[in-house]
Amino acid sequence: MKSFKEGGSITRPPHLDGSNYSYWKAKMNSFLRSIDTKAWKIECTRWTRPTPTNNNVSTVKLEADWTKEEEKVALANNKALNVIFNVVDINVFKLINTCTVVKVAWETLEMAYEGTQKVRMSRLQQLTTHFKTLKWRRMNLLPQITTRLRILIMSPFH
Repeated sequence: MKSFKEGGSITRPPHLDGSNYSYWKAKMNSFLRSIDTKAWKIECTRWTRPTPTNNNVSTVKLEADWTKEEEKVALANNKALNVIFNVVDINVFKLINTCTVVKVAWETLEMAYEGTQKVRMSRLQQLTTHFKTLKWRRMNLLPQITTRLRILIMSPFH
């Protein structure tokens, strides 16, 4: 299993270089929740610019006319997007550099590193096969067994 040299930090998010997505995703979930609850909620839902409808016509609301709540939600989106932009290397950044909504950036990374539902099901079937063929050695200690299982579980998803 690859060892990551970065230390845990409550002020510095994990770095994504393209080879550590499952590790990064778990750490980033926690990091986004810790900086701002709204930032995490924005990642889970899709933020859109305020667009009021008058006489069946939708128009984008000018930022100067946003309410305090609309400003807070937009700020949460921008915070989360800024964090993601700043923790990816240049090759990963090329995938998301045109995103203005954090949910779109997150889904783009998910698709790039986890694939479609069909790909995930195929990986799950491979994982099941590997698990069924996993042999327990008499001398294995619980920490060794746990480590082997974690490697097995995480390896198809990198």
